[in-house]
Amino acid sequence: MAAARAATADDVVAPVKELAVSPATPSDLESADRVIRVSAGHLNRLLGLAGESLMSSRRLKPFSAALQRLKRLQDQSAKAIDDLREAVSRQAPDDAPTGAAAEAHRLMIECQHLLTQRLAEFELFDHRSILLAERLYDEALACRMRPFADGARRYPRIVRDLGRSLGKRVKLEIVGASTQVDRDILEKLDAPLGHLLRNAVDHGIEGLEERLAAGKPAEGTVRLEARHSAGRLQILVSDDGRGIDLDRLREAVVTRKLSNAETAARLSESELLDFLFLPGFTLKDRVTEISGRGVGLDVVKNMVKAVRGIARATGRPDGGAQFQLEVPLSLSVVRALLVEIGGEPYAFPLAGAVRALKLGAEQVRLLQGRQHFAFEGRQVGLASAYQILEGAAPNFVDGVLPVVVIGDRHERYGLVVDRFLGESELVVQPLDARLGKIKDISAAALMDGAPVLILDIEDMLRSVEKLTASGRLSKVEQAPADGAESGRKRILVVDDSLTVRELERKLLDRHGYEVEVAVDGMDGWNAVRTGHFDLVVTDVDMPRMDGIELLRLIRKDPNLKSSPVMIVSYKDREEDRQRGLDAGADYYLTKSSFHDETLVQAVVDLIGGAEP
Repeated sequence: MAAARAATADDVVAPVKELAVSPATPSDLESADRVIRVSAGHLNRLLGLAGESLMSSRRLKPFSAALQRLKRLQDQSAKAIDDLREAVSRQAPDDAPTGAAAEAHRLMIECQHLLTQRLAEFELFDHRSILLAERLYDEALACRMRPFADGARRYPRIVRDLGRSLGKRVKLEIVGASTQVDRDILEKLDAPLGHLLRNAVDHGIEGLEERLAAGKPAEGTVRLEARHSAGRLQILVSDDGRGIDLDRLREAVVTRKLSNAETAARLSESELLDFLFLPGFTLKDRVTEISGRGVGLDVVKNMVKAVRGIARATGRPDGGAQFQLEVPLSLSVVRALLVEIGGEPYAFPLAGAVRALKLGAEQVRLLQGRQHFAFEGRQVGLASAYQILEGAAPNFVDGVLPVVVIGDRHERYGLVVDRFLGESELVVQPLDARLGKIKDISAAALMDGAPVLILDIEDMLRSVEKLTASGRLSKVEQAPADGAESGRKRILVVDDSLTVRELERKLLDRHGYEVEVAVDGMDGWNAVRTGHFDLVVTDVDMPRMDGIELLRLIRKDPNLKSSPVMIVSYKDREEDRQRGLDAGADYYLTKSSFHDETLVQAVVDLIGGAEP
């Protein structure tokens, strides 16, 4: 009975066939904190479903935005019908068209009221759905969380006993003991934190005489701090000891032939401290049971990387040393950069992606037979992600290469992808254990119901190294833009009206232009980002994204802002025309006034004839 009372809600046991309530006293049964033992598998599945529910609830936002645009269109339609009714009534006050216009106006107003009411209900449902999904996920996540103190209980004794064996007086201060940590992460951090604490006592804290001579207290202090910061868990291990001797570290780097003396002299403090995490690196002159074998900080870094985290070392103003570990709060959700490779979507975990950028053809240099580009003051090797994943090579628009930079200061590459799809939070779905370890892939996720593979950054770095070492790393071919082979100028026609769309397409095609069509603004935006067009011809009033929004996005994009854009719209008022021109349109043509030659002549004025 006493053991049952001592149990906590964080206990997870091996898988069981059914839920079982722990034995409890009558006083426990009256408490709201009764304990239920749940298998870890059930808890993981619950958290996964809660995460999927949260992601799905956020998909309602685009529908709400579309309804808002529909409401604006109905407002405009109601005004147009009202103007029509007034015009008809002035010309034939007693005629049947007046009554028909009045009836159309009445029906439009009724539609407006109904849409306004349903839109308000939908927005309320959307808000409640997101709140409910967030609460569900938070509660499910809380079931996996444990206070940091649960994993740090044995550390004070480790520090005290090690200090005694070395003849040092040391105390451990733990800050943030109540900070909530995912149980899996807490278990994986046990070995790295234990090693950092032993290092602090052995390497950092001085002996009694040295501390007293330096004016320090006889008892050294090692501080272990856990806190949440920017949606991640930060753990700091610091001490008030002698700190890290940078001159000695620089000398060790040169002695081990990791760098020449001239280069080592120019290294900054952060660059020097990164050498501490290399395999086999140590500052100890002799091997002891505790240190000197060169096995340590590289293991710490690898363990932290395994949970999609980072490890770094810094100095302290008071002369001590500090090591910082930064890991995600949970392993069930990952923030990722979505890209397309070989026509398929993939996710780069943001913890492993240094930067996403676009390279022009002139920025790529050939050094010693391999492609490089300048990044943060150094030359970074260029590789193709589609070669690593054995996909098809894409064509790049205007020679622009979308690149994801991965790795650290010592090992960094730029991986060329087809295109960027954006950034998103993904619920991690572990791969079936029967598949084993899949090369370059760590896990999977669902995005809008479709599967997305999450890339293994460490695996991809090793794959690039193997291709480079074997001489099989192929150069990134900057293929000509879409349509360049045909020799014809390409035009994108964006209109939600099938009749108008086909009319414009056939007309321009007849005059020698290569024409592609899009059914609305969003479809047009996706097309203009992935293909090269000499001209964009767009309507204004369209679902999902209107022509003005599309035009503004084009003008904001550094790679598209110079593209000519023509608006062809039913709106013929001067204020409508001025609104389109103010948004950046090169030409404004009304559908009610143009004929075949008008449109073609406007196109010729903007981009010339069909042949380049």
